[in-house]
This record gives sequence, structure tokens and C-alpha cells, in this order.
Amino acid sequence: MIADYKILSFVDALALLNHLLNLVAPAWGVGALLAVALAWRARARQPFWRGWWGHCVWLGLAGSAVLAAALPWLGRDGRMVTYAVLVVVLGGVAAWRDARRA
Repeated sequence: MIADYKILSFVDALALLNHLLNLVAPAWGVGALLAVALAWRARARQPFWRGWWGHCVWLGLAGSAVLAAALPWLGRDGRMVTYAVLVVVLGGVAAWRDARRA
């Protein structure tokens, strides 16, 4: 009986991890695409991979914060207003990162 409980808790932990990764996947996906554009613009000042990595982390964290804040506020994931706010916030962070480098 104890062994069955451990297997179920392991599966529940994997399901929780799957749900959390799927929650933040849009933020990191859009952030990675924006990071490619920002790193491409700054390629003369620093190596592409270094610029991409820094932009990707900042954009991914900002997008994850937006999605995590919208979840309790709206009651569920996947609302269009959440994704609209995500695009606006990531655009603002990308513009801030680009202006800071110029």
C-alpha cells in the first residue's frame, strides 16, 4: 500500500511539472523569438549567443510573471486578455532592453 502511494505521488509531481511548464511556455516562446530579434540588432557590439541569452532570460521571466499574475486574477489560464498583456509587457521589456544597449 505504501509503494502505491509513492508511485501516485511521483506521477502527480510529474503532472504538476507538466502543467507548470505548459503555463509558462508561451512566455518563453515569445521571449525567445523577441530575443533573437534583439540579439540580431546588437550583433556588432557583442556575440550573438551572449546577447540572445541575456534577452531571453529577461523576457522569459517578465512573461512568466505576467502569466502567473493573470492566473489568480482571471481565474483560469488561456484568456485572450492574458496573451494581449503578455505581448504588451514583452514589447515594453524588449524596447527597454534595446534602448538601454543603444
